[in-house]
Amino acid sequence: MRQFGFLVVAILLASGLLLDGLWLGSSPHATAGAAPLTVAGTLSGPGEDPPNDSTGTGSTRVTFDPIAHTLSVQITFSGMASPTTASHIHACTAAPLTGTAAVATQLPRFTDFPTDVTSGSYSRTFDTLDPATYNPAFVTANGGTAAGAEVALATCMASGQSYLNIHSTQYPAGEIRAFLTPV
Repeated sequence: MRQFGFLVVAILLASGLLLDGLWLGSSPHATAGAAPLTVAGTLSGPGEDPPNDSTGTGSTRVTFDPIAHTLSVQITFSGMASPTTASHIHACTAAPLTGTAAVATQLPRFTDFPTDVTSGSYSRTFDTLDPATYNPAFVTANGGTAAGAEVALATCMASGQSYLNIHSTQYPAGEIRAFLTPV
């Protein structure tokens, strides 16, 4: 059934209806053509699963451009309890804004993500048709191609079923996390 959903999303994406606001239920005056999808979130320890008492905070903004086939990731964070070790996007949770999921993007962290720090910022744009952008298991689970992974990740982000987290030495499973929701 999930593969059927991805097929529908792929058809909508190709026809320009998925990300122009029509599929997301926004303005009825949305223009034709696939517009970028921007999602964002506020990172916190209580946002992790299971929640923790980290005083770390941050924010993230991720933009997927279906025409340019890019994923722009921006993160700022501070107050981490211990040095950073990794950061990535997980997708798809079973239900929006809850639960956990496997890592969808690069392992163990985004290229050039700052490690061994307790505060910082990060900004990078990835090619969503490059398999190196994703966790190989995510590519395999979504048709075996970067194009399939691209559609799956866009679907998860559009539906609130993805999250970004930052891992640290004190919290190896994740110190701060934010569900990514459309803005």
